[in-house]
Order: sequence, then C-alpha cells, then structure tokens
Amino acid sequence: MDLRTVARTELDRRRDSLVGLSHRIHAHPELRFEEVRAAEWTAAALSDAGHAVDAGICDLPTAFSCTIGDGPLHIAICAEYDALPGIGHACGHNIIAAAAVGAGLALAPVVDELGVTVHVIGTPAEEGGNGKAYLLERGAFTGVHAAMMVHPCPVDALRPTVIASDTLDIEYTGRPAHAAAAPERGINAADAFVVAQTAIGLLRQHLRPTDRVHGIVRDGGDAPNVVPAHTRGSWMIRASTLDELQELRPRIHRCFEAGALATGATLEIIETSPPYAHMVHDDALLARYEANAIELGRSFPDDAALVFSTDMGNVSLQMPSIHPCIGVESKGATIHQPEFADAAISASGDNAITDGALAMAWTVIDVARDAALRERLLASPA
Repeated sequence: MDLRTVARTELDRRRDSLVGLSHRIHAHPELRFEEVRAAEWTAAALSDAGHAVDAGICDLPTAFSCTIGDGPLHIAICAEYDALPGIGHACGHNIIAAAAVGAGLALAPVVDELGVTVHVIGTPAEEGGNGKAYLLERGAFTGVHAAMMVHPCPVDALRPTVIASDTLDIEYTGRPAHAAAAPERGINAADAFVVAQTAIGLLRQHLRPTDRVHGIVRDGGDAPNVVPAHTRGSWMIRASTLDELQELRPRIHRCFEAGALATGATLEIIETSPPYAHMVHDDALLARYEANAIELGRSFPDDAALVFSTDMGNVSLQMPSIHPCIGVESKGATIHQPEFADAAISASGDNAITDGALAMAWTVIDVARDAALRERLLASPA
C-alpha cells in the first residue's frame, strides 16, 4: 500500500480520539506554563498508542517530547495547548495539539520505511511565555533537521506575516495621600501611565507602519480618594524583524521613563520572556505542504491580512520551519475573539485537525523521499 494511503488510513482510524482530545483541552483552558492537564492529555494520546514520552523536559513541567522511529532524518512537529486569559481557546491551540498528535500517529507506521525520526514536542506557553525559546536554549530541538506545525485561522494561509515582539511588565511606584485633604503629599503612579500612554500615542505618527505597540493597565489604584501609589500594566512591542524590534525598544522605554520623570514616580520595566523572533518560512517545505493541503480541498487566498507573533519564529531562525494557517469557518471572527473559541470546536474546527495532521504527515513523507531536499536538511541539524 502507498505510504500516503497508510498514513491516511491510520489517521482516519484515530479521528474520533483526536477530536475528543481537542474538545477536552478546549473545555479546560489553562494559561501559559500552567497547562498541566492539557500537556498530560496530549502526551497520553501518544503514549497510549505505544510511543515513549519524556515528560517535563528542559525543566518545564508542562513540556514533553515523544520520539517515533529512529531514522537519520529528524522532523519535529510542535504541539501547543495553552489558552488565553478570559477567552479560553480563542486561538485554537486545542486544534494545534490534536493535529500534532495526529500527524505523529499517522506517520508511525511508515517512519522505518522513510528513514525518519518524528519528534512530537509539547511546547507550553506560546501565549506570552515564549516556551519554544526555552526549549531551544535547553536542547529540546538538538539534532532536529526541520520543524513544522499548523495554526487555526479564519482562512488557510501558507506564509502569514509573523513579526518579532517583546512583552513588558511596567510598574510605577509613587506615594499615597488623601486625594482631597493633602494631594500635594502624593506621587500619582496612575498619572505616570497617562503620561506614558500619551507619549506612545504621539510617537506612533513617527513609527514604521509595520510597528505595533499596545498594552493594558492591570492595576490603576484602589480608591478614588487615595492618590494611587502603585500601578502595573503589560505592554507588547512588535516590529517586522528582531533588528527592527531592537531599534524600537528604547524609543518605547523612553515613553515609560517620561511618565516617571513627569510625576516623580519610580519605574520598573520587566521583560517577561525572551523576545519572539520573526518567522523565516522554508519555501521548499511550504511548497510540499501547499500541494498536500490543496489535494485535501484547501485553497490559499492572500496571506497579507494575517499578522501576528509566535515563538515558532524563534525555531525558524535555528532550522528550516513552516507555520501555515489551517482555515476554520468562524463567521467573520478572527483569532483572539470569543467567537473564534466557539469555532475551535465546530465541525470546521474538527476538520482542521485531520486536514492539518494529514497535510503535515504527507509533507514529511514527501520530504523524506525527495533526495535533494533530504540531503539539504541532513546537512544542517540544529
């Protein structure tokens, strides 16, 4: 039997359990680095099929690695399973986890004939924690020749615009006072944020169109008649590349420093994770994924409208990688909207699991059989 047919037959056999995994993760959303159940369930879907799983890798309790096969060509398939605060799986990571497991299991019967090793890597904390950066640094991808994953979006897209980003926690500390009886004795930490946000708003007219700056104030004070002595917020800075992010970072920092200078408050800027890198898409891998996805009935409109950041960008700077988007019918909603969370467990979302898994599995089969591409990948492991 043709290897592609073997992979499809194996995936079809496991479809119900993969959909069940997706829905189970969706029903119990967990935030970055807290994905205890999601990681356990995703790993169990592999171990229950007879594959060894190494849990808690790289000193990350909710990361894991499952190795299938022992061939010389090593391919990593990344699973994500963390959720967003307040809106759960509005980024569809439940689909990502199930599709990654599905691709690994679909390839299991054919890895020996292909001469490949498949690593299904459970990667926590994509949403704000940059889990993949820690996994890269600590050796989870050592020896891997190429990496891939699929991400649900409102449309199929081969090469979404993945930009670099920093996430910052901003804290101002002032001095409390009675806001009416003795306001002159206070240092208003909330006003520091007003000054900083005004400065950022004015700076935007001089930024590149591809730059992004956005954030929230998490703590603005306790009572209107007490001068706020402590305020806290989280901000993101984004640019097309890491180099452009490096140029933008001090300009935004100075806006926060202006708030401290104007009010007399003290400022602390905390970088909450390593920077997220821009994505470098591997054209040859994408071409094979595209052909396979089209064979499954997918089509690819213009990618330009899809702009986001992901720690898969960090992986792509270390090894050939792809991060295509798998389309989910969402009735006009986009990722990070509550309606997209509903779409992530719809019939369309369930189909994205199997289409994404099979397109990745077939891509691995094609890569393993392409002598020139195989040779290129083998020449440069991470």
